[in-house]
This record gives sequence, C-alpha cells and structure tokens, in this order.
Amino acid sequence: MAMVSAFAKLAPKTHPVPLILPSFPNSFPTFFKIPTHSSAATLTRPLFSPSFVLKDDRYEVIPTFDQDEEEEEVEEEDMKEGRETLLYSFTPLPFLLVAALPGAGGAVRSLFGPFVELVKSWNLPDWLVHWGHPGNMAVVLFAMGGYGTYLGFRIRFSEDVEEKAKAKDLHPKLLGGMFFFFALGATGGITSLLTSDRPIFESCDPHAVTGFIGLALLTIQAILPSLFEGNPGLRNVHGILGGGIMTLFLIHAAFGLQLGLSY
Repeated sequence: MAMVSAFAKLAPKTHPVPLILPSFPNSFPTFFKIPTHSSAATLTRPLFSPSFVLKDDRYEVIPTFDQDEEEEEVEEEDMKEGRETLLYSFTPLPFLLVAALPGAGGAVRSLFGPFVELVKSWNLPDWLVHWGHPGNMAVVLFAMGGYGTYLGFRIRFSEDVEEKAKAKDLHPKLLGGMFFFFALGATGGITSLLTSDRPIFESCDPHAVTGFIGLALLTIQAILPSLFEGNPGLRNVHGILGGGIMTLFLIHAAFGLQLGLSY
C-alpha cells in the first residue's frame, strides 16, 4: 500500500480535455484548420466538397482554387472574340464528272431508270416536272448565294465589329447550304430531263458543263477557309473566286433557261 501511495503522488495530474464541437454549416469546406487559444498544434483535415471561405473565432477555412470560375472567365473571353465557322460539305461531284464523259448518258439513264419510273407513276403536272428544278435552283442561287456573297463583302469591308461577327457566322452556313443544294439539284435536273424523255449529256450541253465546273470551284472554295491561318493572302483569293463562281452560276442559269424553253 505504501508503494501505491508513493506512485500516486509522483504521477502527474491529468485533466480531461473538453471536446468542443462547433456548429458547422450544411456544406463543409475543402480544407480547414482549427486554431486553439493556447499554443497547441493546428489540426488540418481534408474534406471533399465545394470550396469557400468562412472565418470564426474558433476555426478558419482555407479556400482552394475554383475551377468553375476560371472556366467561366475563359468562356466570357471566347464570347468577346469573334468566331468564324468553318462548314465543310460533301458532294457527288466525282460521279457527276464521270457522267459528263462522252457516252456516259446511257449509263446514267440506266442508273436513274428505276427512280424515273417511280416519278412518272406519281402523275405530277407537266409544268412542275418541267420547271420544278429551275425554280428551286433559282431560289438557292439568289437567296442563299446572293445574300451569302453580300455577307462575304461585309466581312471584308465593314468596320462594325458586331456586324462582321454575325456575317462570319452566317456566311459559311449560307454558301455551304448553296453548295449542298446545287449538288443535290444536279441529280434533280437529270431526273427532270429523263422524266420528260429528253437526252442528257449530249453535244457538250453548256448547262451541264457550267454546272460541273461550278461544283468543282465550290469544292475548292469550301477548302480555302481552312488554309487562311497559315496564309492570310488566300482571303483575297477566296473573295475573288467567290465572285467568279457567282458569275459562272448566273451564266449557268441562263443556259438552263434556254434549255427549258427549247422543249
């Protein structure tokens, strides 16, 4: 008993450490430390939640970087800068070029035969079969091609930043649409001639020849914008070529009108 009493006197007195649980908000911080009023070491504990800053007499929150805010700032900077849309289209041009070769009319007639018979079975009015293709192509040429060309000149010469930004966005879409509908309209023109029992690709038909050349130039025109960054001088080539293509298609339309009035 004497030994136990002596050991009890020599042992240091300890006091229970009170546990203080401060009331935390509903969403916890990413990193926080709780400094004490004494010289005790700081406790750091990671938690996974949205980061924010919160200070209190008993604890302090250390914020981390907010990636969402940085992404929003980058998006705002991109919106301020003008964007240029590059629109690429596909065309049945290789098939049409092969069809333009001498003697290819028979092969094309055989290929389109089933569809032509189907169109004939619909008993469409003669005026619709005769002038449907020219009417559709005229709308595409003057509405999409004409306004798209105007927007191209506004991109080059307008000093209004907002107007240029809108033109850069709409110009490739309109002319890309013209490119698509012209390529599709070529098959429609062939169908119209075959439905009316007219010959195709004979005697170097100027309407067909100008159409093939126009589609080939439109293909080159669609590729040029992808090369602007490396060679800014191609912008002038693009503008001059675009004006030439529109002139060519006006001649193409005149030959088409002549062809339509010939039968």
